Amino acid sequence: MTVYIEIAFLENFLIDGLLLYLALKCARAKVGPVRLVLAAAVGGGEALLFPLFSLPAPLAYLVKFLGGILLALLAAKGGVKTGLITACAFFALTFVLGGMLVAVYSFFGVAYAEGEGYLVEGAPVALVLAGGGILLIAVTRLARAFYRHRQCKKDLLPCSMTVGEHTVRWTGLSDSGNRLSFRGKPVCVVSALGALALFKGIAPVGRLRVSTVSGSRVSPVFVCDKLELCGRVNEKVYFTVGEVDSKEYSVILHTSLEERS
Repeated sequence: MTVYIEIAFLENFLIDGLLLYLALKCARAKVGPVRLVLAAAVGGGEALLFPLFSLPAPLAYLVKFLGGILLALLAAKGGVKTGLITACAFFALTFVLGGMLVAVYSFFGVAYAEGEGYLVEGAPVALVLAGGGILLIAVTRLARAFYRHRQCKKDLLPCSMTVGEHTVRWTGLSDSGNRLSFRGKPVCVVSALGALALFKGIAPVGRLRVSTVSGSRVSPVFVCDKLELCGRVNEKVYFTVGEVDSKEYSVILHTSLEERS
């Protein structure tokens, strides 16, 4: 079997670069182009040097493991902790990509040599890069969705609202995107059903135009006698009716209310 050094280096450089980039994204570490290229180049060099040594299986796995940690530490910027988190993500992504390529190779009947891995000649470079591209899209989207969900959970706050003698306890979302104000004061958003439950029989004190991705409309504004949030009591808080389409929270809070006492 003929192996061209420059092609083997380029393939490993590209794959290691892709996996390290995704690992950095998963670890929420800063991606430095110079560090990433350097780490990918070292990975390409490791791939060329490793076959030159005949190592026992346990030692070979140890060397590969330490080599992966080295690549992550070279690529990650932010200290040893960030590097180790990146290394864990790098190993996980390597297994995912490897398993995906094994399935694809088996499906297309790519040649396999026992103990040597898949033959370079039998695996089209385009197929490998296509698998890497699919992994890039999938992992990027999953990571974004995960961190959005995590941020949402972080911003969920228990709160209680009192109108007259009626008190309800709901979960609110502290949303920095809520910039509504009425008469110079912040406004929270509640759904139509929530407004009915909280302000039943109470007349609105005014109306406010609320703009969302689905359009703009004028909604009534109500006054909540007391809003207790994170141990802070806010008197006379304005609420308006809007879209609150979530099972995790019932109210969209104004962030400035967290700072009031």
